Amino acid sequence: MSEQSNVVCTTEEPTPAELNRARKRLDGLWRRGTEFLGTQYAILGGAMSWVSERNLVSAISNAGGFGVIACGAMEPARLAEEIQATRALTDRPFGVNLITMHPQLNELVQVCLDAGVGHIVLAGGIPPGAAIKAIKDGGAKVIAFSPALVLAKRLVKMGVDALVIEGAEAGGHVGPVSLTVLAQEILPHIQSVPVFVAGGLGRGDALLSYLELGASGGQLGTRFAAAEESIAHEKFKKAFVRAAARDAVTSVQLDDRFPVIPVRALGNEGGRQFVSHQADVIRRFQSGELTRDAAQLEIEHFWAGALRRAVIDGDVEQGSVMAGQSVGMVTSVQPVAQIIEDLVEQAVVALVRQQRRMDADG
Repeated sequence: MSEQSNVVCTTEEPTPAELNRARKRLDGLWRRGTEFLGTQYAILGGAMSWVSERNLVSAISNAGGFGVIACGAMEPARLAEEIQATRALTDRPFGVNLITMHPQLNELVQVCLDAGVGHIVLAGGIPPGAAIKAIKDGGAKVIAFSPALVLAKRLVKMGVDALVIEGAEAGGHVGPVSLTVLAQEILPHIQSVPVFVAGGLGRGDALLSYLELGASGGQLGTRFAAAEESIAHEKFKKAFVRAAARDAVTSVQLDDRFPVIPVRALGNEGGRQFVSHQADVIRRFQSGELTRDAAQLEIEHFWAGALRRAVIDGDVEQGSVMAGQSVGMVTSVQPVAQIIEDLVEQAVVALVRQQRRMDADG
């Protein structure tokens, strides 16, 4: 009888009082993140080239999250234009993601500072100390990515204001370690700055588990890439809706002599051709037709423009349909506000159930 009562207790609809208590608890769990970002919710939009532009970024910020412009290969003037256009669509905080290998990194940093951007994300490698100093001297906050504890400690010493730890479940360029392992490795030891988790996040109750481990918030990309406000082609979004988690696979490398940067995307004809292309290039290298450097370039150039072809042109067979494993949780094209509302509600309901279990246990 007691066991049956506990089942009823944990599954019946939450009361208004329970929901209010749970919301306050959630506010407390990610307060460090919300205060750092200046947002209602500590939910960042992952910076995705061709996708994270003014429309999606402003929609995320307007819904209480933190949108992030993907600068990618933009020139300084183009980035200034995008920041201005985003600010015309939202009066809430948003950030800019800069690639550390960009040849005009210093100029791009200055564009952000001149435009009053409060948070700059440095991605794609270890950020130069000079860039970190310039950003901080200019009054903005620095966010950097760390795939390991040793680098996290180094970045904190270099002066970054927050970290994102992104697991291999994420879409696009990924490292070899899952978020579940990274969180256990890093969260207990990095407490001097906020740490946001990323990679494979698709539900609010999952994010909650990382908040309880010490994370300050979470970053999601795949869920937002298929949002109504995303400018991605309808075929791109439909591919997300159709896909299962196992369809998001990392690129294949055939020969250790010719490294391939791991990229997670939906498997398609382009991916199969990439394997054949590598085999052909390796054969030509072994026959003496190509030098090693020339062979490496041919392999690397295969995907040139492939992301744009998928996102903008809708070529989901030959293009690169970058997606994280959370793509299996994209079941429809939703407005950004609904996605964020669902994430928050899932976390709140999970907290209600958690409290009920504790109450039932006495």
